Amino acid sequence: MKLSDTTASAGAWVLENGHRALLAITGGCFPKRMLGMQTLELHTIGRKSGQRRSTMLTAPIYSADQIVVVASKGGHSDHPDWYKNLAANPDVEVTVDGTTTSWTARRASAEEKSRLWPSIVKINPGYEGYQRKTDRDIPVVILTPRGR
Repeated sequence: MKLSDTTASAGAWVLENGHRALLAITGGCFPKRMLGMQTLELHTIGRKSGQRRSTMLTAPIYSADQIVVVASKGGHSDHPDWYKNLAANPDVEVTVDGTTTSWTARRASAEEKSRLWPSIVKINPGYEGYQRKTDRDIPVVILTPRGR
């Protein structure tokens, strides 16, 4: 593993666990938004284990009809596990403000990503730096409500 991957992994771990700790301490009241983005918990099914997995994320684009998340992993050279899980099983759940709903996830096409990317990096310029840090094309994931 490259040093930059180690740093990205450590940063992701701190953000994930720090977010969970703040939610626990504040009874789920804080943080509801982070860096101008909606915070959420994404629930996937482990592609190898078949077990439910959860991760804290931020959504630069968030509405009742669409959630957009970025599989940046801080610019790591490998996709995050949550992304690999939803690529294998796109039926996911999202928890926001204590309410869990069912969604279907898919990777944005190249055209969709090029349309969404300017809005994403306007909200969080850090994503542009993550993309420069890695050779992989960082996936943009579009979630749409299941059952609608």
